[in-house]
Amino acid sequence: MPKVTVVGSINIDFLIQTNRIAKKGETVEGESFSTNFGGKGANQAVSAAKLGAQVHMIGAVGEDEFGQALIDNLKKYNINTDYIKVKPGEPSGAAFIRLYKGDNSIIYVPGANSAVSYQDVREAENVLLTSDIVIVQNELPRETVEYLVDFCYKRDITILLNPAPARPISKEYIDKLNFFTPNETEFSVIFGDKKVEDVLSMYPNKIIITLGSEGAMFHDGEKMVHIPALEVDEIVDTTGAGDTFNGAFAYAQQSSLTIEEAVTFANLTSSVSIQKFGAQTGAPSFEEIQALKEYENSWGFKN
Repeated sequence: MPKVTVVGSINIDFLIQTNRIAKKGETVEGESFSTNFGGKGANQAVSAAKLGAQVHMIGAVGEDEFGQALIDNLKKYNINTDYIKVKPGEPSGAAFIRLYKGDNSIIYVPGANSAVSYQDVREAENVLLTSDIVIVQNELPRETVEYLVDFCYKRDITILLNPAPARPISKEYIDKLNFFTPNETEFSVIFGDKKVEDVLSMYPNKIIITLGSEGAMFHDGEKMVHIPALEVDEIVDTTGAGDTFNGAFAYAQQSSLTIEEAVTFANLTSSVSIQKFGAQTGAPSFEEIQALKEYENSWGFKN
């Protein structure tokens, strides 16, 4: 059972489905509205936990009506919440998601997530030191993320940075990472007009680009490797698909799979998630993955 620690955001998602996008100044009628539990960090924690990992969550919620509900939701998935702080005077993080024809656009308000400090991370160092892998994203302050990367690098703890939302990162910090998982848009923000193959060849088995319906790619030190996504009959909700990928990859990589096998497993898991609503409710269990004809027991997992 891999020990996965996620340091990241915890949000309430406000989801609106519409069959028409409003123009400037226009009001249109939506098809449905729902509130769901989210946050890139929490989504990734749930993804790993539903597959069977032992997960600790480090983060913060607000001093509002959502805070305790967010913590209780994570406990429901057997995620350890001892290091989730309630930040006085702060609202819980929130994401406002518009879902149109299966694709989403998101406005993110960090709230208490922006108050997660390096001191909060330092207080949880005993958990970090016993982790097989640590996952972090960019929905936390830059100084907190950099402190965590430095902490893990100095102690040889495997760390994965999912750079979402995208912001500049120095070569110094990329060098300290074990895994770096931008999507296509984030890659272009971070690396500009540099060719994908040139960048990936500089960081073999480290940078994994997620490509949505096209799967994912990385460089294995000798050649580019493209892992296609599973073809699905109907895309219901892409919200959290990347988070499902990251949680599943961390779980698989720490289950003695090769990088290619772990990316393949994560692709499969993400493809299943987009066939259901919700970033967390859509993340599949290990049993759901095993039931697919595409599942390969030869990856090293046991029935």
